[in-house]
Amino acid sequence: MSKILEGRILTPDGWVAGRLHFDTHIRSVEPVPGLEGPLVIPGFIDLHCHGGGGGDAMEGEESVRTLARTHARHGTTALLATTMTSPVEEIGPALDGASRVVAGRRPNEARVLGVHLEGPFISPDRLGAQPPYAIPADLALMAQFCDRADIRVITWAPEADPDGSLQAFLAARDIRVQLGHSSCDYETAAEAFARGVDGVTHMFNAMTGLHHRAPGIVGAALAHAEHAELIPDLLHVHPGAIRAALRAIPSLYAVTDATAASGMPDGDYRLGRYTVRKCGNGVRLDDGTLAGSCLTMDQAFANLVSIGLAPEEASRRTATLAADYLGLADRGRLTPGAWADIVVLDADLKIRSVHVEGESIDLDHA
Repeated sequence: MSKILEGRILTPDGWVAGRLHFDTHIRSVEPVPGLEGPLVIPGFIDLHCHGGGGGDAMEGEESVRTLARTHARHGTTALLATTMTSPVEEIGPALDGASRVVAGRRPNEARVLGVHLEGPFISPDRLGAQPPYAIPADLALMAQFCDRADIRVITWAPEADPDGSLQAFLAARDIRVQLGHSSCDYETAAEAFARGVDGVTHMFNAMTGLHHRAPGIVGAALAHAEHAELIPDLLHVHPGAIRAALRAIPSLYAVTDATAASGMPDGDYRLGRYTVRKCGNGVRLDDGTLAGSCLTMDQAFANLVSIGLAPEEASRRTATLAADYLGLADRGRLTPGAWADIVVLDADLKIRSVHVEGESIDLDHA
């Protein structure tokens, strides 16, 4: 059955006052000059999401479904369930659980597109909030992981793969390789980009920083990266650093790095093997280390607008560029033939309604 939304519709060609006709897919955009109404924008896409609503992706299928429901209520229409650097015997069952969600979306859930494998092939010296189970590159193990789930993105450190064999293996499978959780220097990072590394995991965090005589991974990313993800909760990265990255990295896109604490009150939650504490805008380990976030994509969008981005640019950074990064021409844009993944915002950028593949999400659904 065809549905209609009215308002200011963000199309690939700009804002159109009119009516959006859709069922599971966008059918047409009907201009109606002078028609006023809310902002109608593409649904948000989150390529780095560990949890939400009390659910952690490492806990299996039902927890992945919990996080998918939670983030759908905040406008995320598609996401990657993201793992932790854990013992191999824990990663496998987590991949199995995520795979079952990928195979079958249920009502009120965001579409889980696949998995972001964060580790275990990272540096033990730059774990951030990752548990201490980093291991060197292992092609046989990676092949087993690929057999258990549709892995779309991996966070990887060059020092875990010094001959680049894992990077080449992943590239051959069209898995996006992101540099992150690494202590390598500028030269090593620049070489990795030259070899075809696709992006950067949570830009500025858990990597060597920028100094004018030791540019580090940050410097290499600013100089060479086409794509990078960034957590715009205004806690992980200062607004000034966000703006610098926006000028330097053409396809910088927002992620949440959300934990089970997203959408929940202050308190203690699971993040893989760790217990983390949510207090206000932050989620931390006992020693004060930032441990993911409690961000949702509607807040990420609002934060980008608050630091000066136009709403249409904030939408590009929270939807379109992430879809493009995964090669998805049918998501992240409101154009005929694309999936009807839609967010409607009021003048204060608050969620009015969310549609995932045409389904109206119950914003009160737990």
